[in-house]
Amino acid sequence: MSADPTAAPAAPPKLSAVEGVKEQSRFLRGGIAADLATPGISVTEESYNLLKFHGSYEQYDRDTATARKKQGLEKEYQFMVRARIPGGRITAEQYLALDAIADKYANGSVRITTRQGIQFHGVLKGNLKATIADINHSMLTTMSACGDVVRNVMTTPAPIRDAVHARLEADARFLSTRLLPKSRAYYEIFLDEESQAPAESVDEPLYGATYLPRKFKIGLAAPEDNTVDILTHDLGILAVFEGDHLVGYNLNLGGGHGLTHTKPGTYARMGSPIASVGPGELLQGAEAVIRLYRDHGNRADRKRARLKYVLDDMGLDWTRTELERQFGRVLADPLPHAPFQMPDHLGWHEQGDGRFWLGLPVASGRIQDGPAVRLRTALRTLFENWAKPAVLTPQQDILIADIAPGERDEITAHLRSHGVVFAEDLTQVRRWALACPALPTCGLALSEAERIREPVVDAFEAVLRRHGLIDERLSIRMTGCPNGCARPYAGDIGIVGRTPGTFALFVGGDFEGTRLNAKLAEKVPEAAIATTLEPIFAAFAQERLPGEGFGDYCHRQGLERLTALIGREAEAA
Repeated sequence: MSADPTAAPAAPPKLSAVEGVKEQSRFLRGGIAADLATPGISVTEESYNLLKFHGSYEQYDRDTATARKKQGLEKEYQFMVRARIPGGRITAEQYLALDAIADKYANGSVRITTRQGIQFHGVLKGNLKATIADINHSMLTTMSACGDVVRNVMTTPAPIRDAVHARLEADARFLSTRLLPKSRAYYEIFLDEESQAPAESVDEPLYGATYLPRKFKIGLAAPEDNTVDILTHDLGILAVFEGDHLVGYNLNLGGGHGLTHTKPGTYARMGSPIASVGPGELLQGAEAVIRLYRDHGNRADRKRARLKYVLDDMGLDWTRTELERQFGRVLADPLPHAPFQMPDHLGWHEQGDGRFWLGLPVASGRIQDGPAVRLRTALRTLFENWAKPAVLTPQQDILIADIAPGERDEITAHLRSHGVVFAEDLTQVRRWALACPALPTCGLALSEAERIREPVVDAFEAVLRRHGLIDERLSIRMTGCPNGCARPYAGDIGIVGRTPGTFALFVGGDFEGTRLNAKLAEKVPEAAIATTLEPIFAAFAQERLPGEGFGDYCHRQGLERLTALIGREAEAA
């Protein structure tokens, strides 16, 4: 039946409450300054939403919340503060400044994120302004580390001294700087800058007064190093070179890992190659994608607000046409490129200039001192005594760069004296395991992740040893909720919090990060995760093709065979 042409057009959907907060915020100012000056340990709902744009989330200690509620006490509110670090590159001086903040204002630990940033937990409201100011004084920033804007721009961490890696690093810094908001709210609130003009006169030519519908993530890579998982980004930029000559950039749109267990209309998605731009058109291409998202993203339902849903709702042909309209001309097709690779950056590597870098594993990215391993002290004294630059990796590890050949032994001895674990001390599965913070700090967590990473990996190691697979390169990614901060829907095995103590299991992605995995089982108890998958490992050990990885094997077998192996019915995706 055709629509009635005389009928009134449908009313536009009601915008989400956050859209109203942004619109009334006077370009991200809101009442934050007054709120932070007010006694108490928490902020208003308006400030909670706006503080994200300045690099902070209000959280509370979920370990103590129930007991305190029974006692009639307020939750123990605290703040997470995240530094925006393009490509994860920091100097020794910057690392030391961040390390000092851990004791001065936070919980005594420094945490490397899966997006090459640093974040602190346990910052009290009264210390929030000083924490952000100290980060800014180190020539870093927290601006746009969170919020409905372009987040930290990622790129390959390898400090290889060649034209390819130099260009990727420069591009990440360039985009990060050029895509920041124009509002001076951050400087006025946290650095006491005087307002030079009425707030309402601020011009945000890229973002507009209400910024983006949701967060927007950018990653840059070359095919030989996809450790940033560029296809999981809203905009994954693949630099295509011929030798040292940059041919252009492929624009992959619509990646994203957030979903909601109870909403089948939400899902993980890999980016789609839409078009390519020339070597001098990177910023113009990125801004065109951002404007497309700004104008067409869902501002009514934040669960379906990411760019990936625009692509799927409107179609790839529409996306290409709209991107060209935003860009201003017809765009070239994506450039052919070599297959993606996932190199291991841990251990000792030559940089290409006669020096070396050392990749050190950091479990869950948490730099802290323990009884046996004094990692935080070891790194602090290393940067004090050797003053080397460092790179934070998408695997939550740290690379110490520019090490002269004569310094290798003394640096190794220094780290070993503090009990620091080296890559060669770990199995492959432990080297490649990721976990988000989850409980007790993240308000979205449905289950544990970081705090159970070690026993879960222990269980996998036992299973792999039983089947002669302990040397198998295997990526395990664990999150306490389905939002996917540790990229669980790519790679070999995804472990995603479902309810307290239970997890959904995903398998069948590929190690190189080009394919999503699929849900194999749901609500698996923590203690049964590895043993649930053991029958598949047993079959893999006997049936794998030469050179076939675990994720590739699972993909080839299909869910029906895999669920039969583990004795469960297939779970709905």
